[in-house]
Amino acid sequence: MRNAPGQLQRPPPEPEFHAVRKGRRYEQVAEQIQRLIASGALRPGDRLPPERELAAKFGVGRSSLRDAIRTLEVMGIVESRQGSGTVVRDLSTESLVVPLASVLAHKRDRAVALGDHVTLLFEDELTIRYQIQEMLRIEKTFDDAGIQDELDAYNPLVPDGSNWKATMLLEYPDPDERRVRLAELKGIERRVWVQIEGCERIHAVADEDLERENDEKTSSVHFLRFELRPEMIEALRRDAALSMGVDHPRYQVSVQVGAQTRSSLAEDLA
Repeated sequence: MRNAPGQLQRPPPEPEFHAVRKGRRYEQVAEQIQRLIASGALRPGDRLPPERELAAKFGVGRSSLRDAIRTLEVMGIVESRQGSGTVVRDLSTESLVVPLASVLAHKRDRAVALGDHVTLLFEDELTIRYQIQEMLRIEKTFDDAGIQDELDAYNPLVPDGSNWKATMLLEYPDPDERRVRLAELKGIERRVWVQIEGCERIHAVADEDLERENDEKTSSVHFLRFELRPEMIEALRRDAALSMGVDHPRYQVSVQVGAQTRSSLAEDLA
């Protein structure tokens, strides 16, 4: 309801910051600030409280708070201004980055287990952005040149509309078993396939950036690209089933991809 003529407008309520729980505290701090911005409690141009005060409100150390602020800076949500502290940027609701918890849920929807020891993590712009944020946080690198280096390294993993790109993990927790299996599974990265109902299998193009296999064993991490032809993309749009698997002599598996993952992967295709 609008104020009557002559009435003074009430100032907006002060944003409420709450202490976070144990765990990855910087993520919880970043998510809470994002929620305050999305709800309008923090508005474009608002300045966050001083570092010491804000850390006390969240109940975290200043290093955790700095990691959260750096993450939000990389996401483009806040910016540090000399003489003004940390300020909320002028963003529309639509341009706010998805909260980190949602990013993790998104990553789960794009993970496909191929048996007990192989997992494909299908990348897209959101998952890669999150990885870049994590690397910048871990390496404490937030200068322009450092950010550009990470972008240059990870951007090739973003699908371009005619393919899927995935990180492949070979997971054997026991070091002795892992050593034996990686020797047995040489070449497995080139035997991973996807198949859209009614179309032929497509095997992965593996490790285009560098060779991750040597004369003795394969690596536990590979980067894969599945190039799809137009008729395959069209079939997927018509709700054709999607299956994936491995046809290595020492590791053979085939799985039907669930509807939620299939839908998420279909969005990668132009």
